[in-house]
Amino acid sequence: MPAPEDLTDEENDDTIDPELRLRTVRTAASAIAESIKSEQRAERRKSIRARSRFFRRNTTSKRPQTATTEAGPSKVPGARRNVYVNYPLSAMEVDQNGEPVVRYQRNKVRTTKYTILTFLPKNLYEQFRRVANLFFLSLVVLQLFTVFGAPSGSISVLPLAFILAVTAIKDGVEDYRRGKLDEEVNTSAVTKLAGGWVNVNQPTDPRSWIERLLGLNTPGRVSKGVRKLRDREAGQAGAGIKVMLDKAGESRASFQTAPDVSSIDLPRRGAGGRRLEDIQSIDSHSYPPPEASFSSKGDSSTTLAKAPSDQFASMSQYQHSIHSQSTVGVIDWQKRIGGSARWERTLWKKLEVGDIVLLRDNDQVPADIVVLSTSDADSMCYLETKNLDGETNLKPRKAVKGTSAIQSEEDIERTAFYLDSEPPHQNLYLYHGILRYRDPATEEQKAESVTINELLLRGCAIRNTSWVIGLVVFTGADTKIMLNGGDTPSKRSKIERETNFNVLVNFGVLTAMCLISAIFSGLADAQTGTSTSFFEENTEPTDSPVINAIVTFVSCLIAFQNIVPISLYISIEIVKTIQAFFISQDVDMYYQPFDTPCIPKTWNISDDLGQIEYVFSDKTGTLTQNVMEFQKCSVHGIAYGEGITEAQRGAATREGKADTLDPAELSEKLATLKHQMLTTMERAFKNRYLQPEKMTLVSPQIAEDLTNRTADQRPHLIAFFRALAICHSVLADKPDAQAEPYHIEYKAESPDEAALVAAARDAGFPFLGKTKEGIDIEVMGQREKWTPLKVLEFNSTRKRMSVVMRNPEGRLILYCKGADSVIYERLAKDHDPVLKEKTSKDMEMFANNGLRTLCIAYRWLDEDEYMSWSKKFDDAANSIEHRDEEIDKANELIEHSLHILGATALEDKLQEGVPEAIETLHQAGIKLWILTGAMPTSHFAMLYNKEADLVTGDKLQTAIEIGFSCNLLKNTMDIMILSADSMEQTRSQIEGGLNKIASVLGPPTWDPRKRGFFPGAKASFAVVIDGDTLRHALSPELKELFLNLGTQCETVVCCRVSPAQKALTVKLVRLLKIFSPSVKVGADNHIKVKEGRNAMTLSIGDGANDVAMIQEANIGIGLFGLEGSQAAMSADYAFGQFRFLTKLLLVHGRWSYQRIADMHSNFFYKVRSVLVPFDQDINAKAALAFPQLYVRGIRGLEYTRSKFWFYMLDGLYQSAVVFFFPYLVWSFGLQVTWNGKGIESLSEFGTTVAVAAIFAANSYVGWTVITWVVVFGSTIVMMLWTVIYSFFLTKDFVDEVIILFGGITFWATVLLSASVALAPRFIVKFFTTVYTPLDKDIVREMWVKGDLKDQLGLKHRRAKKIPKGKQSTLEAAPMFQEQHNRSLSEVSIIHDRYEPTMTSSPGPKDNTPAEGYWTADDESAASVHLDEHGDRPHRNSDPASDDDDRTIGHSDSHRQSIAPSWNGSVAM
Repeated sequence: MPAPEDLTDEENDDTIDPELRLRTVRTAASAIAESIKSEQRAERRKSIRARSRFFRRNTTSKRPQTATTEAGPSKVPGARRNVYVNYPLSAMEVDQNGEPVVRYQRNKVRTTKYTILTFLPKNLYEQFRRVANLFFLSLVVLQLFTVFGAPSGSISVLPLAFILAVTAIKDGVEDYRRGKLDEEVNTSAVTKLAGGWVNVNQPTDPRSWIERLLGLNTPGRVSKGVRKLRDREAGQAGAGIKVMLDKAGESRASFQTAPDVSSIDLPRRGAGGRRLEDIQSIDSHSYPPPEASFSSKGDSSTTLAKAPSDQFASMSQYQHSIHSQSTVGVIDWQKRIGGSARWERTLWKKLEVGDIVLLRDNDQVPADIVVLSTSDADSMCYLETKNLDGETNLKPRKAVKGTSAIQSEEDIERTAFYLDSEPPHQNLYLYHGILRYRDPATEEQKAESVTINELLLRGCAIRNTSWVIGLVVFTGADTKIMLNGGDTPSKRSKIERETNFNVLVNFGVLTAMCLISAIFSGLADAQTGTSTSFFEENTEPTDSPVINAIVTFVSCLIAFQNIVPISLYISIEIVKTIQAFFISQDVDMYYQPFDTPCIPKTWNISDDLGQIEYVFSDKTGTLTQNVMEFQKCSVHGIAYGEGITEAQRGAATREGKADTLDPAELSEKLATLKHQMLTTMERAFKNRYLQPEKMTLVSPQIAEDLTNRTADQRPHLIAFFRALAICHSVLADKPDAQAEPYHIEYKAESPDEAALVAAARDAGFPFLGKTKEGIDIEVMGQREKWTPLKVLEFNSTRKRMSVVMRNPEGRLILYCKGADSVIYERLAKDHDPVLKEKTSKDMEMFANNGLRTLCIAYRWLDEDEYMSWSKKFDDAANSIEHRDEEIDKANELIEHSLHILGATALEDKLQEGVPEAIETLHQAGIKLWILTGAMPTSHFAMLYNKEADLVTGDKLQTAIEIGFSCNLLKNTMDIMILSADSMEQTRSQIEGGLNKIASVLGPPTWDPRKRGFFPGAKASFAVVIDGDTLRHALSPELKELFLNLGTQCETVVCCRVSPAQKALTVKLVRLLKIFSPSVKVGADNHIKVKEGRNAMTLSIGDGANDVAMIQEANIGIGLFGLEGSQAAMSADYAFGQFRFLTKLLLVHGRWSYQRIADMHSNFFYKVRSVLVPFDQDINAKAALAFPQLYVRGIRGLEYTRSKFWFYMLDGLYQSAVVFFFPYLVWSFGLQVTWNGKGIESLSEFGTTVAVAAIFAANSYVGWTVITWVVVFGSTIVMMLWTVIYSFFLTKDFVDEVIILFGGITFWATVLLSASVALAPRFIVKFFTTVYTPLDKDIVREMWVKGDLKDQLGLKHRRAKKIPKGKQSTLEAAPMFQEQHNRSLSEVSIIHDRYEPTMTSSPGPKDNTPAEGYWTADDESAASVHLDEHGDRPHRNSDPASDDDDRTIGHSDSHRQSIAPSWNGSVAM
């Protein structure tokens, strides 16, 4: 039953209005405090339900357990699998021939879209999803029939074949690159058990029928790839090599006389008995794995021995250990074996389920493998998951207890067991299996649970472990990393999908034209007694007017087919290919540390880069470097630390005080202070282990207080840093003990721990290492030895870690570090209240500056108290049922009456330029969702926690701290923290959030023309939600409510999210349906779908756990790096740093969208593609200075159906003009030229119409220098060809140039027709540019006039004299002027009822134009756009776009009044 105190807790009282439980906070400290409270409330609710289930279970009758209940009912679909090792398969699992029935996936993986067999049909299917290609194919087929009058039907197939071939080649090249990476992974080397050992899970001949038919891959035969691998490794290592790893882990090679025999001697070492001097750097790792220098050609024999437990044992002390022949486990020491099993080198793709593999230090895991044994005395191994989640801290894993005694091939031959495993599934954090075996001593059947703690996932790497023996459980497509990746999708851009509608419209127009022509042709053919019977005798295909009309219909389809331009798609492919080349050559997106530019992998979606509304980003490795720096601390109520955090810089920038935190000045100041601090410390004591280049805690005051022996603060500082040096679980590493004996680095499961211990080292309190006798540290040059007695581990529930130590004087002391709220609950009742208040204020200040805080406390213990508690703790640790709860109860008995030593403040270092990039994306109207998810991070949590509690990942407070550091969260936002453990509680909190927003901002509007951020709001909102709550929020019942809430917030942070949840979140937003709720949303309110939002999404990540969301989004971005390239391999674009996203979206994306949108529209008016790849409506620097211009892409204003209809109607109007004007001239004018020759023939009339149409179309495109050179150059070529062709002997075109060009009728008609045709367009263009210009028109005019170049600090092509006092610097640019939260560019209509937020960037308060800005004197509109060097002119933008994005009331007089709005924002 629940405890009474729990029942009276208001947080658990279901009668309280659930809306009251949703609290909104603003500052980082209050947000972190609220998140901790939310997690504590959730844990209390879980414990209450657990106790309730316990009492209910005890009151019910017990039923006998079956194998299913013992195994734990699998919640994953599919049948469980049994993996046998030297164990006979059951009769149900073999066929009549004794072969296994179940077939498993190969370990060969494929991320390509196509194979050799599927390329042609699948690629053709992808291309014929385009309606136009189907239309062209139909026309090609029709033209093959001569009855329809096509002049050369067989030749008509060439244009379509060319289009299909070019597109197929492009797709094939893209896929070939993926295939090369796949092959590199599949042919990586691994060591597996072979020889006389047989994998009973695989059939004798696993080949398919076609392989048997062709005689391929004969069983027992060494394949060519394996032979090449062995030859290569033998050649690298030399003939007959014997590899021995001594105690220090150094590989020594001794050459043998037998060239085909190699022996490997791998002593155990590790957590309990490893020398850390031999630990190799983990930063040299990459994915795919490098070729190993491990030779196993021919037979090999390996003896794996345990290492002694002394960490610093020397080689002279080392002796090979012998088998203990323990009776515990699967090894039957009495079993007779053949001894023919041996380790052999093979390829990853050759591994099968049931194989036994040997992994060594720094090897990558080739499949999902259960750990059977390791080199560690405690059967531990360490895993690096950079390829999965981007984290560099090591994750511990342990061997299955029953198999941990295995040390050689012979030991494996003596075993007999099988693994009852759950089916493969996507969850990276959960696994359930049972190892079943017969005890060799008692003959009893035994079973041992296997969890995620014993599983190594494919793609991870072994670290700090000499060797690991494992059992392959899942291979290839069944591995968790591949299940989370999914198949490589085929993506099409939004404009391309929309083009299908336009093609259908044009096809409808074409059909109507052909139908009218056919009807009138049929009616005319049905008439008798006309002149056609004489002049057109035997010209009709049949005697039936109906059939003739059908033939005419088809013939018109062929004749009028250019209404649907066949060159549209191939021209677009060419343009996008050129755009991809430009993107890859952009030096601003080149990352020198990795020597990589931005690499476009999917070329056909570049225009989607200009329409992104939501960005989904991973945190670790994407926004952060996963590097912690100890910046500040508070000791006995006094704060130390001079460093400036990213959050402080961001806050100063938003407040317009960026000059006060100049990075160069700060670096110089910190260097001076660090030198002063080190000088003071060096005079007082000698710190041989100091690493000044890595010192991040800079505070001369600490040095003064430490060195002043009379200062009251000195003992408090010593106690504080001593606690940091002792209370941890890190390992000391000397990379080069001989050359640098005093150089120590720390290896930790969490970078936080390593940073704390490193800070203590640099302050004069280095942790030297652990031995059998205890822990060695130095305190200001004096060596101390402490004896550890108990370690109370840190986990996500406890939020604290404690150690019980015996100091050198023999006294017992408990050190505890953890979250401030947890520590403060356990302080002594008589604790100094002033110290509590000072420390609390310091931690709040640290948190508000974006730092991660921990509180450090202690208490002295009595011997009797410790002995009594120790017995209770041991009993709890050995309990069978409710072990975790019993351990927590025991911990509570000693973790009380604490006294504060101080607090630490760590900064999770962001990647370069992340805060600025996020702020720029916000200004562009892009909303950011951060989806964090990580592998379990706590070694002790994995050892003792239940599977359901293993998903620790990024805590809420960690995500909040990062959010404030990188400008994602601001103090002006109302932050709503959602943390619930049931669907109803989740519903209540989401509805509370919706009501909160509605009460402040009113009902939401989902007008597509008003996407982006809205000014005039009274508040801005952000949501922080954890993984458990997100699981309920994404359920079918609540996903609409949650997305309605999330899309009204500027920022959403999702913590502890699995890869599948990441992909699902992206998918729901991408295919989002927007709901129109009432003013108050509740369970009884009806919610109806208003419209499909069709939001454009972009996902960016760096690890394999990000692959699913990368593939799900419209655009997937993968980051290269030391974390591996799994995400980059699956992405559409790949580059080195998050900050490059701004250039990719705001410049290249915007250009691409503008180009493709204009190209599509013009294609339906007139085919034009020569100039499109080079169009730039504004310069790149201007686009970055005014990110608000990007909002037009979010709203889709550059390519709309109204714009399409405008172009169609304009084309229809111009067609009518250029036809009927010459027709009227020819009808009512004289048909005789100056030389007396007539012009009444069809040739003269048609030439006049054609020339007038070409003049009009070429003038329609735009007026820039390149346009005049290229377009009008083509017009001159057309005229020259007319002249030349007129001198050919033709039936009706002889001397046309003399007849037409020599008379005024031709020229007057051409000029008049073209002028009248273009007049409406240019009139509209003039009025819109002068009176209602788009913001890009204003920016372009500012650029051409030179004012914007001055503001951006760019040089003019020609020297410009600037009046004295009018000079402008880079800081005068709008983007640098004042902080910006919501800009006027992000909405079309300002809601008067909303009070403008105080965090937006206002212009000058009066109507006086800002100095250096565009004013009313700048009257002339720009017609030529030059690049930053003034070399490249560009065409103007098209005035046919929707006018929803224009500045209201743009008259000449109004221009002066709106000019100040450019001081930090762009008025759309």
